[in-house]
Amino acid sequence: MARTQTIAQVRGLTNQFGSHVVHDALDLDIYQGEILGVVGGSGTGKSVLLRSIVGLQRPASGSIHIFGEDLLALPPERRSHIEKRFGVLFQRGALFSSLTVIENVAFPLIEQAGLSRADAEEIARVKIALAGLPPNAATQYPSSLSGGMVKRAALARALALDPDLLFLDEPTAGLDPIGAGAFDQLILTLRDALGLTVFLVTHDLDTLYTICDRVAVLSRKRVMVADKLSVVENYDDAWVREYFHGPRGRSAQQASESSRRNS
Repeated sequence: MARTQTIAQVRGLTNQFGSHVVHDALDLDIYQGEILGVVGGSGTGKSVLLRSIVGLQRPASGSIHIFGEDLLALPPERRSHIEKRFGVLFQRGALFSSLTVIENVAFPLIEQAGLSRADAEEIARVKIALAGLPPNAATQYPSSLSGGMVKRAALARALALDPDLLFLDEPTAGLDPIGAGAFDQLILTLRDALGLTVFLVTHDLDTLYTICDRVAVLSRKRVMVADKLSVVENYDDAWVREYFHGPRGRSAQQASESSRRNS
């Protein structure tokens, strides 16, 4: 993947809750067109970092430049315009339980893009198909969907406004290996077809080895290393060694190598 430009730049980011500091002067770049996997031990603030970038958590200090603009310094109207170029899939889907799938996907098109319900639902059907759901899923409520279908419905909603930057928080958590593998391939296909840039928080080693162009490791309140997986997995750190070279890491690596040989 060619690095054409830096689409997002985080500098000196500090997040804290009371006296508890989660991030301290954290720096991170996101390159256009890449799938960036973000990993780290429990409590390292992976989801907090995602929420900071998309505007749901205001940091104590630092800057977040996206598409060349300093989000934290923008007036609300301009910031809202930039944030419409984001798509976000939250860890548990965060679908409205009282709305059908098509109503969930149409919601941002009506509320943020100002479309009529009929036009919004027409576009929503396209997004539902893009996310790999059958047409009859459109009229179902989230409570009647499997875990994998909930993820895909949430992905369809994240794609509703044709985002440039897609944020995924543990997208394969709770899925069986076959479902997780299919979801990984869907993300890869959508990135290539739609020209997306993807920021992906995950614990899933198979996801890292299958679709990520780079991996950023959060540790000690900062990004310890962000590079290609072949570099990151050999970084001299105890957590990195345990994570990438333990039994599950070796299994994911072997599966990835086998897939490349057979493709």
